[in-house]
Amino acid sequence: MQVTIDVSMYPNREDFIPPIKGFIEKISTYKHLKVTPFPTSTVVQGEYASAMQAVQETILSCYQTYNMAVYVVKIIPGYEAL
Repeated sequence: MQVTIDVSMYPNREDFIPPIKGFIEKISTYKHLKVTPFPTSTVVQGEYASAMQAVQETILSCYQTYNMAVYVVKIIPGYEAL
């Protein structure tokens, strides 16, 4: 099943751009996914299990690197928004 995952990241720090760029760079390394950054969120599309795993791994990596952020994630199964 295909899925569209819309992820908004809100770093809890004044210098918020580096963590957001880090998230986009990390999630973009998953070549089997379509990743489209927008001004307020990043859209990840692909096969459900691998897309969910990639988002989970990316959030963990960003937490370990940048420490704190709030994530808002919308998961739309079976839908290709772009």
